[in-house]
Amino acid sequence: MEFKLQGKDKFSKARAGTLKTDHGEIETPIFMPVGTIGSVKAIHFKELEEEINAQIILGNTYHLFLKPGLDILEKAGGLHKFIGWNKPMLTDSGGYQVYSLSGRRKIKEEGVKFQSHIDGSRHLFTPENVMDTQRRIGADIIMAFDECTPYPCEKNYARNSMHMTHRWLERCIKRFDETEPLYGYNQTLFPIVQGSTYVDLRKQSAEYIAGTNQKGNAIGGLSVGEPAEEMYAMTEVVCEILPEDKPRYLMGVGTPANILENIALGIDMFDCVMPTRNGRNGMLFTKQGIINIKNKKWEDDFSVIDEFSDAHVCRFHTKAYLRHLFASKERLGGQIASINNLSFYMWLVKEARKQIIAGTFYEWKKITLKTITQRL
Repeated sequence: MEFKLQGKDKFSKARAGTLKTDHGEIETPIFMPVGTIGSVKAIHFKELEEEINAQIILGNTYHLFLKPGLDILEKAGGLHKFIGWNKPMLTDSGGYQVYSLSGRRKIKEEGVKFQSHIDGSRHLFTPENVMDTQRRIGADIIMAFDECTPYPCEKNYARNSMHMTHRWLERCIKRFDETEPLYGYNQTLFPIVQGSTYVDLRKQSAEYIAGTNQKGNAIGGLSVGEPAEEMYAMTEVVCEILPEDKPRYLMGVGTPANILENIALGIDMFDCVMPTRNGRNGMLFTKQGIINIKNKKWEDDFSVIDEFSDAHVCRFHTKAYLRHLFASKERLGGQIASINNLSFYMWLVKEARKQIIAGTFYEWKKITLKTITQRL
């Protein structure tokens, strides 16, 4: 993997770059649609490529490990071939499931014992077998195994968890370095900064992660319920330490406002289920503001969903029709709304990149935030 910076904003830490993988180049800043089990919910891959213009998608190690299982994925030649996606892909490590499955897991130095949410079967994730698992899945970028701490979190717990994540990272790097990719293309390991919302812990973790000298770095344990101001404060602290010449990935973030503010702090990569999850529930993100399409006010609004959208369906279908689909509980409604939202997110990061290169990002961000966060 190669990363090259191509532009910086004069009045913030925002940067534009190009991240090169064996499955293609990614222009940063970038948003990655979440394809948890090898599919972005309600979105066909043709739409991901042609309507949404996705450059990279994300898969989830925990879910793919359970279904369809590693034997199937390896027989298929890896996740790319299994799902028919020939662009870059990233997999998380399952660390977030350590956080989210609190009633179904036990964390020890060895790793995490957990029960499947599907059938109750018991499994063990260790730093070593998570590396092996992600080798078999075959994503271009794979994540180190970590513990994502909850919010709020007592400092002593956050400190102990951070140190364990660092010890796990050493085991991940060792296993990664002594194994090879299985499908004829390179994979890159990203370590993850932890430390909850404690400045001294975040600094310590960022320094440790930077010292491992991997080709990219991630920031975890944010967007888990903390106020946005604390998220931004932690991101700023970490970005001051992580090397400038390597991509920075803020995991699980977030709202359009979160994305713009974190781009301004020096983040390059994002992922979040919000565009598709909110779309399935009738919330639309547009360049004019936020729409709850279920509201009666849209019942006889025959203007198109978003005339400025890059997605054809949003320039073709009306708000009234989309509201009708939701009122009728027709699945097509959630599909169109999800396409709209992902298209908007892609526009947002693409336009941010354009403004960074042009030297106008700071002023554009201030104006854009007021518009896209208003409720219509």
